[in-house]
Order: sequence, then structure tokens, then C-alpha cells
Amino acid sequence: MTGRAFLVVMDSVGIGGAPDAHRFFNGPKPDTGSNTAGHIAESCADGRADRDRRGPLMVPTLDALGLGKAITLASGDSAPGLYARPTGAWGAATEVSNGKDTPSGHWELAGVPVPWDWHTFPDADPAFPDDLTTMICQAAGTGGLLGNRHASGTAIINEEGARHIQTGWPICYTSVDSVLQIAAHEDHFGLDRLLSLCAELAPTLHAMKVGRVIARPFVGTPEDGFTRTVNRKDYAIAPPAKTLCDYVQDAGRPVHAIGKIGDIFSMRGIDDVRKGRDLDLMGHLDDLVETADDGAFVFANFVEFDSEYGHRRDVPGYARHLEWFDAELAKLLPKLRADDLLIITADHGNDPTWVGGDHTRERVPVLVHGIGAKQLGQLAFTDVAASVAAHLNIPYQGEGRSFL
Repeated sequence: MTGRAFLVVMDSVGIGGAPDAHRFFNGPKPDTGSNTAGHIAESCADGRADRDRRGPLMVPTLDALGLGKAITLASGDSAPGLYARPTGAWGAATEVSNGKDTPSGHWELAGVPVPWDWHTFPDADPAFPDDLTTMICQAAGTGGLLGNRHASGTAIINEEGARHIQTGWPICYTSVDSVLQIAAHEDHFGLDRLLSLCAELAPTLHAMKVGRVIARPFVGTPEDGFTRTVNRKDYAIAPPAKTLCDYVQDAGRPVHAIGKIGDIFSMRGIDDVRKGRDLDLMGHLDDLVETADDGAFVFANFVEFDSEYGHRRDVPGYARHLEWFDAELAKLLPKLRADDLLIITADHGNDPTWVGGDHTRERVPVLVHGIGAKQLGQLAFTDVAASVAAHLNIPYQGEGRSFL
């Protein structure tokens, strides 16, 4: 039996340099020049990220795998302090799908570029057309809804949470991504009711080529503040073709999902899912490194880089989370078997030094443990899928070329 494959997505840890970044915007500013990892390293080196951490960005494990070299390959920029001579294989991947969103990035990493343009809602107030607003209210059984605009999830909950409790109306919002997000209080509105509402709306939104309907439950009070819970659920449109997960499962191999992978792929090609906050997810990944069978595929997403720090433009928080991830990765690598493959990558950027609060169009790192030290060069997202399939020695007819 062949070895195992672990594909780990550091959600939003882009490395700059997307050749079409000028076509993607945060407000009026194009994403040209955005560089999530590179700009965080610069901020740390300049002393602009000294909150609950200090000094240069300390990610020696990622740098040893080739992060610093990948940033330079992608963008031409040198990241302060990330000068290691790589002991892993490293490259930079460029996306072809016309989006800088989660499904586009993950599907393409799994061998399926998005063949259509996503539907997005205008940055207007209201953002949703009247017929969709009516449908949401009818499905929710309410006389109205709150929000109905582009917004940060944490900000709109703080702004509308008290009125939500008073009226019982759901908080609905969107962004430049192809998404409808619905936030509701777990106690006052009900978690099951929120999930049912999103599930009922999802088929209509998917027919419009809206990528995801996301349930965003929260708890708390107006006096003490509101907090989103771990019970988020994404109702994503199904991929348009077989993905890497399908090919692995068709070959009779187990596919283990960690984080929101199951939601992103609509549970297609997935055997089981483990969820939680990133701290919990790292524990799940560690457990599967210890216990997953030969030939298994483990696909993980660590979302808090994006959700907690990128969208909130929190540079110190993002840096601290990178350093936490790096320290955990250092403990994980020695537990891998000699014939295991580990690929660490990202799905898009979310530069916390940038304007606005949305994703940024960037290349992503491809850092590989298990095939020696070498430069992989410029890659396609789909090359990741082809390489995993080659390592697992399974039939694969998706896009991409193996770099093994």
C-alpha cells in the first residue's frame, strides 16, 4: 500500500504576485501589490505588530519548507527575516478561476477550476433584490430582515444584534464574494431554525450561481457583547465535476475532512468531517497523522487566519496565528511516516495591511514535506490535486500536472 497524503490549507495566506490582481478590488482600490504573508513579515520587522507578540515574524518551520523563497518567487519581494535555505520543496501557485473566494480556491486545488462567473450582490443598500428579500422573510417566517448590505460579519452582529433580539428578524449580509450570510442568535432565534432557513434557501441561491449560503450563529447580549460560535455551516454549490476527493474515494481510499472542507465540497467524496476552532482542528490533524490508514487522504482547512484576522485587518493577530501554526507544525512533522506526503498551501489572500475588508487576489505558497528539497517553480492550483493523486497512486482524470 502507498503512503498517505495530507493537504493543509492555511486559509487566506497568500504571497502576492497574482498577474490579474488589477481586475479584483477592495472598494475602489485594485488588489495589485497585495501580499498577505510578505506584508505581515514587513509589519513585524518594523515593529508594527507588537501586540501580544513582539519582533520579527518567527515562522522557522514554514520558512524551512520554503515560505520565504515562495514569497519572492511569487511577488519578487523579499520577506524580512524569511531567508532560510529550504529543506522542503517549494513553489508558488496561480489561480485561473475568476474569483478570490473559498470555493474557487479549494475546488481548483482539488483539480476543478470554476467554469462560470459567480453571481455577486451590489455594494448598495439594500444589496439584495426585492424578490430574494421576500423569499428570505417567508422562509424565516418574519416580517422583515436586518442588514441587507455588504458588511463584516463581526461588525454587523454588533450593529444589529440588539435589534435582532427585539424583532426576531435574521441578519442578512454579503460581500464582494459570491455569498449570502445569515446571522442569528442561537438562543433567541434558534440554531436549528437558522440551519433550516439556510438549507431551504440554498438551492435557489445556487441556481443563481451564488456560491454559498452561510449560517453564522452567535451568542451573547447587547450589554456584554456578541460572539460567533463554532456552529457555522456553509451550504455550498456542488463542484461542477469530479474533484480529487471523488477520485480518492472511487479508488477505495478514505477521505478525512478537517474544518469546513466538508461544507465546501457539499460532502461529495468525503467520508468523515472533524470541526472546531483552529486549536481543535490542529488536534484533529495530529490525531489523523497518528491513526490514519495507509493510502488515506486528509484534507484540512484552518479558517481563522481569514475569518479572525484577515477580514478584520488585524496584523498582530494574523502574525500571532502564523507563529502558533508554525510551532504546531514543528511538532507534527516528526510524526509523519517516511512515505507520507504533506502539502501546505492557501486558497487566496486576505492581506491585513490592505484597504477594505475583503479577500485579496494573490498567488499562494505550495510547501511540500516528503519529496526532498527542491524548487517547484510556478505552478497551477490544479497541480496540487494531480500531485496528491500521483502520490496515492490512484486513477485521476482532473486537471493539473504532478510535480512529484
